Amino acid sequence: MSTAPRPLVNDPKFLTVAEVAAVMRVSKMTVYRLVHAGELQAVQVGRSYRVPESAVTDYLRDSFVATA
Repeated sequence: MSTAPRPLVNDPKFLTVAEVAAVMRVSKMTVYRLVHAGELQAVQVGRSYRVPESAVTDYLRDSFVATA
């Protein structure tokens, strides 16, 4: 009897470091620094990282600075 794999909750979309850098308009090194500092959530897959799209949205929302 085989069981079908369970679907992921809300089918999260993962971005590469390069994609995150493009969205945030920063360098890939900046994204790596944010990941290693624990400021941006990421999943390590082998030697590369994948960042949930929701983590990018949350980071940008929480980092927003209002100016006068």
